[in-house]
Amino acid sequence: MLKIGVIGAGHLGKFHLSNWAAIDGVQLVGFTDIDDANAEQVTLKYQIPRFSDVENLIDACDALDIVAPTSLHFELCELAIKKGKHVFVEKPLANTMEEAKTLVKLAKEANIKFQVGHVERFNPAFLALKDQVLHPMFIEVHRLAQFNPRGTDVSVILDLMIHDIDIILSLVKSNVNYISANGVAVMSDTPDIANVRIEFDNGCVANLTSSRISMKKMRKMRLFQKDAYIGIDFLEKKTEIIRLNIPGDRNVFTFDIDTNNGKKTIAIANPPAMEVNAIKMELEEFRDAIVNNTETPVTVVDGFRAMDVAHQILEKIKNATHQ
Repeated sequence: MLKIGVIGAGHLGKFHLSNWAAIDGVQLVGFTDIDDANAEQVTLKYQIPRFSDVENLIDACDALDIVAPTSLHFELCELAIKKGKHVFVEKPLANTMEEAKTLVKLAKEANIKFQVGHVERFNPAFLALKDQVLHPMFIEVHRLAQFNPRGTDVSVILDLMIHDIDIILSLVKSNVNYISANGVAVMSDTPDIANVRIEFDNGCVANLTSSRISMKKMRKMRLFQKDAYIGIDFLEKKTEIIRLNIPGDRNVFTFDIDTNNGKKTIAIANPPAMEVNAIKMELEEFRDAIVNNTETPVTVVDGFRAMDVAHQILEKIKNATHQ
């Protein structure tokens, strides 16, 4: 039985606790939280003890799930790693690039399992593409949210856009060549809306727009590649693939269009999205990586790469606003 401790039982931490309670092969040892009233409710609801000392919780566990504010990620991860414990930490990996770099080094040296909570990797709309050959050359992303004071301790880049940065880096097997970015702080002290262009060595270009001051929610990614257009709606959990028809294709709607090169048959497919709980699935895969001694689906290096691009974007925005 894998012993798990959760650090931080706030809004997201409660989702993690509920899911851990429903996962086989796991024992929830306890949790820590700085809010006494909240901790009392959590203890009653989940029937697990609250640890007043983080080190005592770490000592009692095989693995830690860290759902604390980003500013605390480094010290908590470092403490757990140095005690030889496996770590799941919410995105972003750390507060600074120096901290992130150190965590990569520590995790490698300690030979522990380390996973970063980039939950959109487990979104049913994205999982529906697992059997598709994806070589996008142009990517368009819109991630818009209504304003919520919770989470404004970091910029919209580290709060929202980092989800899409991680997905794009997992899809485009090429190094980042150039980044241009613009952002504006409207409701908080850090950028609340931003537009970014990322160019890769292989010629792929990604345009990303993220906002946390929009009137409506939107989480869409569009991939354009030589043979297809792929639309991913992370919010509605729907996927659409439009391409030239391939003989033998099943479950597709087709229609003909006349072109200068003759008649072409266009096929539209909507791959079925699995009914999955994304948070539960990412935690189960973390458990499986520990039990089976396999690599975690979102490694500490993945978390570092997403952070690296996010911080380059923040630097570009900072330079743009000072000009």
